[in-house]
Amino acid sequence: MARIVMKFGGTSMAGIERIRRVAQIVKQQADAGHDVAVVVSAMAGDTDRLVNFCREASSLYDPAEYDVVVASGEQVTAGLLAIALQSLGAKARSWLGWQMPIRTIEAHSKARIESIDAAALTAAMQSGEIAIIPGFQGISEDGRITTLGRGGSDTSAVAIAAAVKADRCDIYTDVDGVYTSDPRIVTRARKLKTVTFEEMLELASVGAKVLQTRSVGLAMKEGVRIQVLSSFSEEGSPVADDLPGTMIISEDEMETDDMESQLITGIAHDKNESKITLTRVPDRPGAVANIFAPLADAAINVDMIIQNVGREKGETDVTFTVPSADLDQAMQVLEGAKENIGFNRLIPDSNVAKISVVGVGMKSHAGIAATMFKALAERGVNIQAITTSEIKVSVLIEEDYTELALRVLHTAYGLDAADAA
Repeated sequence: MARIVMKFGGTSMAGIERIRRVAQIVKQQADAGHDVAVVVSAMAGDTDRLVNFCREASSLYDPAEYDVVVASGEQVTAGLLAIALQSLGAKARSWLGWQMPIRTIEAHSKARIESIDAAALTAAMQSGEIAIIPGFQGISEDGRITTLGRGGSDTSAVAIAAAVKADRCDIYTDVDGVYTSDPRIVTRARKLKTVTFEEMLELASVGAKVLQTRSVGLAMKEGVRIQVLSSFSEEGSPVADDLPGTMIISEDEMETDDMESQLITGIAHDKNESKITLTRVPDRPGAVANIFAPLADAAINVDMIIQNVGREKGETDVTFTVPSADLDQAMQVLEGAKENIGFNRLIPDSNVAKISVVGVGMKSHAGIAATMFKALAERGVNIQAITTSEIKVSVLIEEDYTELALRVLHTAYGLDAADAA
């Protein structure tokens, strides 16, 4: 028998009927003899509704009180799921973040988990009790409720799995696993049986929406095996142990034959990127630091960076990307630092998308990037910027070509499912 942490997202908890379905899935695992803890998100749309309440109450709201409000969504679903399980004859109890406790550090609304005292929780699980835990929340050093930021319930689930030394963490979503690309766009996308932590971390960071980046990083650090599967399976379907989801595991666990045969694991896209170009920046030591230091001070993440060859007049153009949500703030910061930077024009462009190919096979095979560049060139897709890592190549293209680029690259790397329409 195993110790399992199960996590259900907002779409899985969207209404009493879906919560009842979740209760049946959870009870199946408990009836199979496993020790079970469940982490839940708020009902789909509830967190946005609560955030809007805070903004309507005051544009300058107190972040600590903001956390009190937005954390209530998960508290509701935790209590409702416990009630639903009890109605099925299961022994269940809800645990709030402060009751364990889940201790966090750093600022409200973007806290990070520091430690979890899991002794009482582990004892409860061993006694046959199903523990229901609100995701996304914890408690600060001064005893206040904190929240972990968007997607924080995934991180909560992985952290709890590490704390109770779970055999795995099952993440239930509205998809039945991790695919080679977005199946809504690429009809020939295939579901993957296994993905390494490293690959999943790259896929999550470049646009794949299946798992939150922080949760994958934590799982890799703590060695928590993750299974991604769907909560929308038919009633009476097999328990998670027998369902064909996707396992996120260490590279050591991955079969050597699988790694050698599959050069590229997946292709992801991200339309939430914007490009900024600064023209006629002085071509001298320290000039680039003058650009990116104020952006860093404003907590704005910069991704792709291109610096053109210097001109005869000792000037150059610098192009980089930032999250689209931070574009206006980035422009404001740069305009404020214009005199120190010394650029001529600031040119924004939000009509761009980032396309990334990811795979551990890149470590031992050449020509991956060349295949990407050739396939896009043959279809007339212009590349505006490039970044690489040991297992990833990303390019920036015009947003209108996103779907074409995904399909072309999926075919170019031999990822198409043979039996797809």
